[in-house]
Amino acid sequence: MAEDSKTEPGDLSQLSFEDALRALESIVRRLESGDVPLDESISLYAQGEELRKRCLERLQAAEARIQKLTLDQSGAVTGAQPFGAD
Repeated sequence: MAEDSKTEPGDLSQLSFEDALRALESIVRRLESGDVPLDESISLYAQGEELRKRCLERLQAAEARIQKLTLDQSGAVTGAQPFGAD
């Protein structure tokens, strides 16, 4: 994604995790540069927050799909539990 491109809220569902993260990193760099006018900074911050939420949602969805396999003494898979379950 280009440094100057803006991400509209409707476009977020189409972004992969990696694309959303790159867009978020680009926004952070622009904001950290200090060269962005106040109104644009506010807009960029809002876009960044939406991208952050999108990344978090994608990570949570990936985590939910990961399962902890249970093995018997011989090492054969006997079942699976949700990630983080003990």
